[in-house]
Amino acid sequence: MPLLDIKNLTLEINTGSQSIKALDKINLTVNSGEIRALVGESGSGKSLIVQAIAGATPGNWHLTADRMSWNGENLLSMSVEQRRQVLRKDIGVVFQHAIASLDPSVTLGEQLEEAVPDELIEGKWFWQRAQQRRREVISTVHKVGIKDHNHYLRAYPHQIPTDIGQKLMLAMALVNQPKMLIADDPTRGMETTTKVQVLKLLSRLNQTRSLGILFVSHDLLAIASMSHTMTVLYCGQTVESGKMKHIRKRPLHPYTKALLDSAPSFSKDLPPKSQLPTLAGTIPTLQHLPIGCRLGPRCPRAQRACVNVPAVRKIHDHSYSCHFPLHMEKL
Repeated sequence: MPLLDIKNLTLEINTGSQSIKALDKINLTVNSGEIRALVGESGSGKSLIVQAIAGATPGNWHLTADRMSWNGENLLSMSVEQRRQVLRKDIGVVFQHAIASLDPSVTLGEQLEEAVPDELIEGKWFWQRAQQRRREVISTVHKVGIKDHNHYLRAYPHQIPTDIGQKLMLAMALVNQPKMLIADDPTRGMETTTKVQVLKLLSRLNQTRSLGILFVSHDLLAIASMSHTMTVLYCGQTVESGKMKHIRKRPLHPYTKALLDSAPSFSKDLPPKSQLPTLAGTIPTLQHLPIGCRLGPRCPRAQRACVNVPAVRKIHDHSYSCHFPLHMEKL
């Protein structure tokens, strides 16, 4: 049974003047020990999915799903307190804007110490437990690349740079030893050496603790090197999903191929000043979504049938949503 199982997740946002369907029948699963990449352009709905899973939904959001479960328990029917307990014990979340997610009135050290679960702390006396809690926090911040822990643990969120805030948010998500980590662009703004260190840490936790990871990022090179499976989003719709090695070798959806082709190439025979291949046009705004397949106005293979929403098709464990996939004869 998957740790996280989402089927036909739909999000409608009420703006007052209209209702916008920001997510349209999203399907997503994460198993224990699996690293699943969630990729797509800015505005494709990746962060909306993270917020929906975490329960950080404003009052004007309306979520529906055939299934949205954690370890077999329905997340949508849980109370606020039950959802909070799941997030505290089992799911670690790294939001995209890390500093905005931290409490501005409390030091970073206090916030991290509060995140350490009581069951991980041993000791008869309160001072022994406080010392162990402090050691857990220092050990975790070292793992994510923060060496000067004395300075940063005494600081407040507004006193630290963005990259340190991102590392501290990652440390806060890992300090309670969760079963699954949801990381929304966790290496944004980090220098290359620290980024490599963080990615190695996540891979090691995945292998040693069977940590399930939902990795949301624009860094296709990082995703390709560590992910087992990948789900591709475009404008709030799932366009392709499957094993990473199969998608890299033979993408079936035109958008997936364009996304993979846009990754920088380090080939020695690459001509100087070569341009990256791109799709024409830009991703549409939520207020002006095209009907049917939302990639239609930009897709080089689009035809009249694309005004209808394509059905999900499967080839073994590789699924895609396209009327004219790339394995069909040339149009």
